[in-house]
Amino acid sequence: MSKRALITGITGQDGSYLAEHLIAQGYQVWGLIRGQANPRKLRISRLASDVTFIDGDLMDQASLVAAVDAVQPDEVYNLGAISFVPMSWQQSELVTEVNAMGVLRMLEAIRMVSGLDKSRGGGGGGGIRFYQASSSEMFGKVTETPQRETTIFHPRSPYGAAKAYGHFITRNYRESFGMYAVSGMLFNHESPRRGAEFVTRKISLAVAQIKLGLQDKLFLGNLDAVRDWGFAGDYVRAMHLMLQQDEPSDYVVGTGRIHSVRDAVRIAFECVDLDWEDYVAIDPTLVRPAEVETLCADSTRARTQLGWEPAVDFRELMAMMVESDLSQASRERDYGDLLSATSW
Repeated sequence: MSKRALITGITGQDGSYLAEHLIAQGYQVWGLIRGQANPRKLRISRLASDVTFIDGDLMDQASLVAAVDAVQPDEVYNLGAISFVPMSWQQSELVTEVNAMGVLRMLEAIRMVSGLDKSRGGGGGGGIRFYQASSSEMFGKVTETPQRETTIFHPRSPYGAAKAYGHFITRNYRESFGMYAVSGMLFNHESPRRGAEFVTRKISLAVAQIKLGLQDKLFLGNLDAVRDWGFAGDYVRAMHLMLQQDEPSDYVVGTGRIHSVRDAVRIAFECVDLDWEDYVAIDPTLVRPAEVETLCADSTRARTQLGWEPAVDFRELMAMMVESDLSQASRERDYGDLLSATSW
């Protein structure tokens, strides 16, 4: 009998790749969405046509209980979040409600459906295994490099602070109720499906537009910020592997290799034979109030215990994103030219 998985955040980058991966593994997959009229639903249906959608909202406890009860999943992947870090300074309360309290609500939904008694620890989580999408942003102002599972958290944004709560409450439910609940401390992971507001996709989109003569400049903030960037399609494999182990445990997932925003810009422009310095300008308003300068993963445990390895390196990742955006921008330009040349 095939396993059943429930994914929150299925309309996002990670949710779409995870849905594809689980379906390829023979799973029945449900995606939690807010309202059947969700505009992103069609996109996911095209990518993974076998996904079944179910209503639910991380800010509504009753809807989560109803969704878990209806699906009766073997595994729940909580990828739903407001994931754009700069937004967390403008809407910190909303980000906290979704990224922190949303985790608690989902854990409570699993506990209630599973029939675990809140007054005593122990139990097996009713067989439901839970994955929480933690973040390297929890490390923030790092106390050591590279960062591993035991590195102290020092978040530098409301986003990072909310993710730290989600991480700790997941651990608490594991220790309090014996739930199979784990967190993946994933470092930055990108793809052609990344939102346009994220710096790597902002770069790849701009490079495509500039190459086609549709844009003149790319404005960025801190070019010296350093990240450990990988491919999202690789990272969802690690999520799945975490829920297949005999014992629940948290894992750091990343490539262990760091690159600056400047590196990302240079590589992206090289993909279209342009010199990045001719097109990039600094906009001080894009610099974060409190910057996280360097994040680098020590994924030794994930590699040795899960057998996980990333397959796509950073240069391949940036080339993949530029190629995808260049192809899309070319089609849109050609279609626009066709409309302009057509008489009605």
